[in-house]
Amino acid sequence: MPATAESRARTRAFARVIGPWLVIVTGIIAVRAPDMGPLAADFFASPLTVWFTGALLLFGGLLIIAFHQYWSSAAAVAISLFGWFLALRGAVLLAAPQLIERGVAVSARVPLLVQVGFGIAVLIGLWLTYVGWIAKPDSSPAKGVL
Repeated sequence: MPATAESRARTRAFARVIGPWLVIVTGIIAVRAPDMGPLAADFFASPLTVWFTGALLLFGGLLIIAFHQYWSSAAAVAISLFGWFLALRGAVLLAAPQLIERGVAVSARVPLLVQVGFGIAVLIGLWLTYVGWIAKPDSSPAKGVL
């Protein structure tokens, strides 16, 4: 199904928010990866903080799912998948936080792998930032960058 003008505009709007967020937040995590272990331990020491974070992740993911269910371009797919990722991660954090805690503990032992993973997220963020802020909106019915 070809993208409509509305779906392209919505993808562009979501890219304008998610792109810079990914660049900034995941970039900081990539740079600070060797120091993140104690921070993660402190995070999981407070069940209320874990629960509240899970609730916020679920809420943010559901917002993206509700307002951006488009799969007509690479950027639209990335944004929709990001919404599903947030929602699922939030639900797991609410229902089974020990699973996330174990994953964080394992990844803290290999900071280089964390840096590579979050470095990839930075590249995706740069691409979404380009799509949202720099690329010219495509007004034709054919698929463009969006």
